[in-house]
Formats: sequence, structure tokens, C-alpha cells
Amino acid sequence: MSGFVDEAHLNVRGGDGGAGAVSFRREAHVPRGGPDGGDGGKGGDLWIYADREVASLLAFRDRPHRRATNGTHGTGGARHGAAGTDLRVPVPEGTVVKDAGGNVLADLVREGDAWLAARGGRGGRGNSRFLSNRRRAPSFAEQGEVGEEQWLHLELKLMADVALVGFPNAGKSTLISRVSAAKPKIADYPFTTLEPHLGVVVVDGFEMIMADIPGLIEGASEGKGLGHQFLRHIERARALLVLVDLAPSSHDVPPAEQEEVLLQELVRYRPELLERPRLVVGTKADAARFDFDGLRISAVIGDGVPELLHRTAALVAGARAEQPVPETYIVHRPEPEGVQVTRADDGAYVVLGRPAERAVAVNDLTNPQALEYVRHKLSRLGVDKALARAGARPGDVVRVGGFTFEYVDQEIEVQGRRRSR
Repeated sequence: MSGFVDEAHLNVRGGDGGAGAVSFRREAHVPRGGPDGGDGGKGGDLWIYADREVASLLAFRDRPHRRATNGTHGTGGARHGAAGTDLRVPVPEGTVVKDAGGNVLADLVREGDAWLAARGGRGGRGNSRFLSNRRRAPSFAEQGEVGEEQWLHLELKLMADVALVGFPNAGKSTLISRVSAAKPKIADYPFTTLEPHLGVVVVDGFEMIMADIPGLIEGASEGKGLGHQFLRHIERARALLVLVDLAPSSHDVPPAEQEEVLLQELVRYRPELLERPRLVVGTKADAARFDFDGLRISAVIGDGVPELLHRTAALVAGARAEQPVPETYIVHRPEPEGVQVTRADDGAYVVLGRPAERAVAVNDLTNPQALEYVRHKLSRLGVDKALARAGARPGDVVRVGGFTFEYVDQEIEVQGRRRSR
């Protein structure tokens, strides 16, 4: 089974916040001690970051779930719960993170690039936080907020200076195994390479990364023969080495025709790939059946390889000078301000906005004091006015987060129903 995985699904979840405590001081000679319930700790955040030591997405193939730890609950004596530990999930450099709809959320190009994938829930406030002149003995506290959760799709696009492009069995694996420490599988039949390989090549102190891309066939740009998965790894390469087979064993295609097919597949996939610096090289010169006017090499016996490496190093050096380092792409998620009211398909009014949703989610609405607090909180947030502007009338159904309310005389009244998730 292959040890290289370049696509994976990942479920991420931030830790839940700890619950606040309901507690009152109990001391000798203090018959009516005040509230002293501590706050719950915040849940841990979950981050995805690029790590140079990680080579593929193999770790997520059989274990796709990652979760940060929860915050602990508050206790009496105004003791607050501990915050949950953040979880940092390593992925290879060049990993693209997409949501379930295929939208790009992050492109982690360089070592250390990080993206906040799931926020931890806030800790609930203890009853001591709700002490006021009107509420001398608050009998309620907040529950912890649930951490964010989502499914993500990860795609790896290899980061290389030069990519080897050619038909199956064109000698790419033999070449990279000779000039670097990479050890791909090598045999005399098509599709020996089913996964990309990276090798570090050093030429007179100049270091470059070479990628052995699985062989392309005609129709690869349309997905034939896993073409899209293979072509994806060419996207970030600064330069291309186009290898044409001078001694084809499984096909009888002249070098010029091989080059034309390969370039056509590249342009159909990404037209800008033809703008990359490239060098066309004839391979298997020791057993050549076709004439070729360009640089000829035999990776098996080493003929022409030193000249190829020097010319490739010059190609890469020029490309580095002209092409900027790929930019890291991160989608930032600013907190929306205020509240918004939309209309659901069933006619219910839906209140959107994290402060309003959080107010009903973390409070026990069966507790009269907590219910009164939530009503006052929603009014202060402008929910009543927003519903009135949206045309809500007495008796209309209003949803806030996972809860259902009834609109009554420009305010919402709980119906005691919580929507199942």
C-alpha cells in the first residue's frame, strides 16, 4: 500500500468551554454569603500548520478526526476552570485547505504557516458574574460554549524547484535516484511511479529540489489515468525538465511527438505552465532508437548527467530570481457585528449573530432568573427592534441558534423547544 497520500478529508473540532459554577459562600457566622461560582475555562483552539518534516497526508487516511481539549468547569470559592490545550495539526508545506463546498480557506506554503481551523468554545460565567443590585442571589450560571467543528478537504501540491515531466517509463525515476538520495521504485514497465518523489540535488554548492512526477499520458488534463492528481504537483514548480524517451519499449512515439503531447496536456491543465522555464532532454541515450538534436543523457551509465545538472541549476537560479516566493493564503474570519434577521423556508424568523446565539445557547432557559437575563440581553443586542423591522408579528416563530421562541408584543418569549442538531 502506498505511503504517500496527497488528498485527505479532515474533521476538526475546537474544545468545548467549561461550565460556570453556581455556588454561594458558606462560612461560619456568614448566614447569607454571596455568590462565588467560578468561570469555566475556554476550550482549546485547533490550528493547522505547515511542517517541513511531514511528507504527505498519510496521517489522516485512517484517522480523520482531530479535536482540541475541553476547558474544565468552574467551582465554588471563585475558582475558575483551566483552559483547554490548543491542538496544532501538522501538514506538509504546500497543503491547500478547502471547505466542504470546495472553497479555498488556506494555502500553507512555507514552514510555520498556520491557520485557525476551529475555535474553542468560550467558558461559561459563574453565578458571581451575575450579581447586581436587582439580582442579589443569582441562582444560575452559563454552560460552556461548544467548540467549532467542520469537515475540511486537504490537497497537497508539492513544493519543488524543478519537476520532471514525461511519458510513463521515460526514465524520470532513474534520473532522480541517480542525482539525489530519493529512492523511487524503478522497473522497465509503464506506471512504475504511482506517487511523486522529491529529491535534493546539489550542484557546485547550489541546492535545488527536484520532483519526480508520475508519467503523463494523453488525456491526463481531462483526468485520464489519474491525470489531475499528477498534474497538481507540477503547479508550483519553478522550472520543468521535459524528458522524451529515445528508446521507448511500450510505445513507438518519436521524441518530437512526445514533447508535443506533453506540452498540450500542460497547457490544457494550466496554460501558464508553458510560461515556466523548461529544458527538453532525451533519455536512454545508451539504447536510443530515435535521433534527437537536443541534450541526450543516459541516467543508467551517467552520460550527459553532469551537463544536465549544470544547465538545470542555471535554469532554476534564473527562475528563482524572476519568480517571487508563493504567497501564503489565509481566509480571515472577522466577527460579524450586530444581529441580522432572515426568513426561513417555513416562514420562521431566524436571528443571526454570535452574541445573540451564544446568549441562548449557554443559559438554562428553564431557570426563571436565567430566562429573564436572556430576555434582557437580547433586548440590549437589538433583537426585538430587528424583528420588528423585519415584520414579525405576535405568534410568529423565531429561531435563535438551536432554540425556538414565540414573538409576543415586540419581544420574544420562550416556547421551551430546542431544535435537534
